[in-house]
Amino acid sequence: MMINRRTFSTALVAGVATSLLAGSHTARAQTAPKVRNVVLVHGAYADGSCWSEVVGLLQQAGLNATVVQHPLTTLEAGVEATRRAIALQDGPTVLVGHSFAGMIVSEAGMDPKVSSLVYVAARAPDAGEDYTALAKTFAAPPASAGLVWSAGYGKLSEEAFLRDFAGDIPREKARILYAVQGPISDKLFTGKTTQAAWRSKPSWYAVSTEDRTINPDLERFMAKRMNAKTIEVKASHLSLISHADVIAELISQAAGSLS
Repeated sequence: MMINRRTFSTALVAGVATSLLAGSHTARAQTAPKVRNVVLVHGAYADGSCWSEVVGLLQQAGLNATVVQHPLTTLEAGVEATRRAIALQDGPTVLVGHSFAGMIVSEAGMDPKVSSLVYVAARAPDAGEDYTALAKTFAAPPASAGLVWSAGYGKLSEEAFLRDFAGDIPREKARILYAVQGPISDKLFTGKTTQAAWRSKPSWYAVSTEDRTINPDLERFMAKRMNAKTIEVKASHLSLISHADVIAELISQAAGSLS
């Protein structure tokens, strides 16, 4: 499906996504420079293939999309891999993160090439903030109980993955995603960002209202705190797959490709 200016408006009318919390950030968002480069970063329990459908839509819209494959070992390793991808871009770049990758985006987003940030059901800590402690101030999401550890690496059980991570994905497709999920190191979630790029860069946020991996109220809190242009998507944690068109449209807005 070709992205066009009517797609997002139609989604809004249909109730798929609703703009929230724009506030004073609206003026900043409207002045984001028009860019053609997009770098997308995957979260935990996934790999870069989770962006495939979004990438196809961005390419149809004339954007140059690059997906980072990072090792899910440490925050620092993810940031390093992302910085390498940004360095290869030929100009201003939109940096997009899903889930855990919101931390990577917050850190690597300080790169001068990064013109704007997009968070998709993502962590968005402040500089030096203990995200785990922040998350504990909200009700624990069900997925966390399904994490199984072995020899220093963890994966979601199949039941937790299908029900709590990919709840609105057709079961056959979700089982394929389960099979390729990336195991996470027990050090991955211990890292803290040293910078918060969203404090100085225009930011967008897609809240997943049916999320069972990150509490939707925590997502709303982080989006409001960063003064992001925010939409709500009736989706599981994997809105980038179940509602790829809405996520691609949001990224296109961040790129300034929509008037």
